[in-house]
Amino acid sequence: MRYRTVCISSEDGTGALGAASLAARSLGLRVIDEDIVTKAAVEAGVDRDVVADVEQRKSKLTRLLEGLGPAGMGTTGYIVPEAAAYAQPPSDELKGLIRSVIEETAAAGGVMIVSHAASLALADREDVLRVFLTASPDTRRSRMAASLDLDENEAARMIKRSDAGRADYIKRFYGTQELPTDYDLVINTDRLTPEEASQLILQAAGGER
Repeated sequence: MRYRTVCISSEDGTGALGAASLAARSLGLRVIDEDIVTKAAVEAGVDRDVVADVEQRKSKLTRLLEGLGPAGMGTTGYIVPEAAAYAQPPSDELKGLIRSVIEETAAAGGVMIVSHAASLALADREDVLRVFLTASPDTRRSRMAASLDLDENEAARMIKRSDAGRADYIKRFYGTQELPTDYDLVINTDRLTPEEASQLILQAAGGER
């Protein structure tokens, strides 16, 4: 395979996790998501939720959905210490820890990093394929409404909050606005199934065709 690490970034309602899981399986890559947060928490000596709160300001619904977790993401195997036993490090220190964990994970290779804006953290690495999945607002709204059993207006509000949180995260962590040129491959999933999107990722990564 041409790339040792693949980073997947996406907007909600694009089917990104399905496509990423299929591509990772075909490429023989381990999927990394919340592992990044957990490892940073262990290194900082704080509760995992403290680190997660630095990454994004989450609503109660978002916390509930994340607690359910996508199928097949697995567990980290790390033991996270009790929050009360440690003083909370400054946010800048936690940000640096999260970025350093992303960099260490990519250096080890053999992984697909989902979210955490890892593509921006690893922008200078030539052995990293950076992928972004998007879709039109109508498509995203319809998918969110169907998957969460919401009416379309509530789904639209969820997407608006999610997009604002994503932009805020990138601004706070990287001091920039996200651009298509931040990625090597941009996939519009309006008319593509997760299987078809995964095939594009495979081809770009130098895997099966």
